[in-house]
Amino acid sequence: MMARTVARVVVADDQTVVREGIVMLLGLLPGIEVVGSAGNGEEAVSMVAELAPDVVLMDLRMPRCDGVEATRRIRTDHPGTQVVVLTTYADDESLFPALQAGARGYLTKDADGDEIVRAIEDVLSGEAGLSPKIQRRLLDRFAEPAHTLPKQSDDPPDGLTAREVEVLRLVAEGQSNPEIARTLHVSTATVKTHINNIFAKAGLRDRAQAIHYAYRNGLAEPPGSAAT
Repeated sequence: MMARTVARVVVADDQTVVREGIVMLLGLLPGIEVVGSAGNGEEAVSMVAELAPDVVLMDLRMPRCDGVEATRRIRTDHPGTQVVVLTTYADDESLFPALQAGARGYLTKDADGDEIVRAIEDVLSGEAGLSPKIQRRLLDRFAEPAHTLPKQSDDPPDGLTAREVEVLRLVAEGQSNPEIARTLHVSTATVKTHINNIFAKAGLRDRAQAIHYAYRNGLAEPPGSAAT
């Protein structure tokens, strides 16, 4: 059972129809009060600062500030608010960064009302609110033979975040800012912000230096290296 009778929830999703549908569904569920809804990660972070909800139901692919970065900021600055991811994606590239950023729950958007309530109750009681599908994915991942798992690297250099490393890899692959934005499902402005942060942290002047920096620090592989 939850310690509180009613859980105060903020919903963050950039698709208006989806967001309104989730809000409507939550309004029918026992023990939940929706206190706000946000259309992007920046709004979600601001709303948490203003309203101090118990839980944020967080989409991952949003403009301005994606769900992973918003989760990281919320969990750092407002540790009393838990985050449950509610997204279309259940792939490793979405799941593990979200959990590493501090999300305690992870559901896909085919979850029904009972699953959402259970996940909210779980994270508020200190448990992990994971759907059965996500639990199986985690078990399958850790049951893989050690040689099939990606090599674990040290923390990124110069204080780069996981998202900044991801952007840097795409820069090293030759993608333009609009292409990176499409790949990561974020705005071009968000990509520019990440790149400016990378340049500032690593003391880089341009993309050519950034590419050499990525190769030198093992954050990206030079073309043709996989064949050697």
